Amino acid sequence: MRVLKFGGTSVGTPEAIKSLLGILLDYHRRGVRFAAVFSAFSKVTDTLIETATRAGKGDGTYLSILEKLRTRHADAVEQLLEPANRPPVEAALTENFDALANVLQGIFLLHEVSPRSLDFVVSFGERNAALIVAHAMRQAGIPADYLDARTIIRTDAQFGNAKVDFEQTNRLVQAHFGGNPAAQAVTGFIGSTDNGLTTTLGRGGSDYTAAILGAALEAEAIEIWTDVDGVLTADPRRVKKAFTLPTMTYREAMEMSHFGAKVIYPPTIQPAMAKGIPLLIRNTFNPEFPGTYVGTAPPSPPKGGESHFFPLGGLEGLP
Repeated sequence: MRVLKFGGTSVGTPEAIKSLLGILLDYHRRGVRFAAVFSAFSKVTDTLIETATRAGKGDGTYLSILEKLRTRHADAVEQLLEPANRPPVEAALTENFDALANVLQGIFLLHEVSPRSLDFVVSFGERNAALIVAHAMRQAGIPADYLDARTIIRTDAQFGNAKVDFEQTNRLVQAHFGGNPAAQAVTGFIGSTDNGLTTTLGRGGSDYTAAILGAALEAEAIEIWTDVDGVLTADPRRVKKAFTLPTMTYREAMEMSHFGAKVIYPPTIQPAMAKGIPLLIRNTFNPEFPGTYVGTAPPSPPKGGESHFFPLGGLEGLP
């Protein structure tokens, strides 16, 4: 079992989603069981926050922003799915956006955005993205189920940065995956309280979701797929000679994260380190590159000279 997480840029456009489908299809063809955790489409979380903020100020322009979000997701469905495969996704998206519109109207009327209501608003980013990609996975030939992480990740009620109840969460994760052998398309970033209130795990929380699942399932590896070739020695926009670090320890990764490196969300490392599960930081748009291995020690070469990182194919077989 591997747990793969794809960030906002990896699901930022239909073309980017086709790239990640190529990665997932390759794993499926190899017989590798996996769960894939998805962030919201690029910039959608920020846009949802802006929408709620405007509504909370009594600014009716939130409605036009909401409509643009609705159109963006509808366009993604149209570009990714064949006409015959669209109706169930379109129906689910309509239901989601209608629920979101109702919440925003309440915020608008009250002129107040509470942390609790904001968590519910931003949850729609991951919920819509994972839903669309789950159906795209099925169309590509990957047996896949949509999994709303609120059903398996239990937290306290510290909205905006909820703390995970690992005892409950591990039990729920193991029970779900034990009874569902298909690949899971999981919403990142979100969980829920015991009484069903939606919570979020902090910005960058989709990485954390992947680590929570990986640790509960004792996965072979947790893969963080992003838009850079791993952990770099410096910001390549400022340092032209920056290069990818092939390996690093958990402690080194934690230190880099706390000093501002943005490739790994700091809480992600702890669950992986506790179970000795390696983290692989890889590039969705350059999948042949091995990226950075984070663990207790560098990986030893497998027998037979095969690559430790599973060399990947392209988009063969995709529409």
